[in-house]
Amino acid sequence: MTLHALVAYATTHGSTAELARCVARTLRDQGLEAEALPAAQVTDVDAYDVVVIGSALSLGRWHRDARRLVRRHREALRRRAVWAFSSGPLDSTASDRDIPPVPSARRALDKVHARGHVTFGGRLEPGATGRLARMILDEGRGGDFRDWDAVASWARDIAAEAEAPESA
Repeated sequence: MTLHALVAYATTHGSTAELARCVARTLRDQGLEAEALPAAQVTDVDAYDVVVIGSALSLGRWHRDARRLVRRHREALRRRAVWAFSSGPLDSTASDRDIPPVPSARRALDKVHARGHVTFGGRLEPGATGRLARMILDEGRGGDFRDWDAVASWARDIAAEAEAPESA
C-alpha cells in the first residue's frame, strides 16, 4: 500500500514553501505519494497517512497558519504520523546543532503527538517586505542558510519510519 503524505507549510517570504517542496519531492522519491500545500489551504487531512507541518519562525513564534492548522485538525492529526519542521535561523546554528522547537511549536506538536521536529536554517534576501525583514537586511544579517542535504536526509528518515511495519 502506498502511503499518502501532506507537507503543509506556513511561510512569510517563501523560504519555508521551498523547504516543504523539497520534503515532498524527497518523500515521492522514497515511494510515497506526497504533495506540498499552504497550511491555510488545508481543509481536510483524512486522505493522508503522513502529515509534515512546516512553519517559518518570526519573533520566536511558529507562523499563525501552522498553529491554526493544528488547532483545526487536532483530532485527525492525532490519528496520523506527524512530523514538523521550523525554518528561520539566519545563521549556521541550525546546521551546527539541534535547535528545539519554540514554545508555540512545542505546544502545537504535543497536542498531535508529533513524532519529531527539526529546525532548519532560513533565508531572507533583499526585497523581502516588512519592517522587521528590512531591519534585519539593513544590519547585514540576511542570506540563505538552508542546508538542502539535511532537509532531504530528514525527509528520507520520515519515509523510512512511516513505512516501517509498526507505523502502519
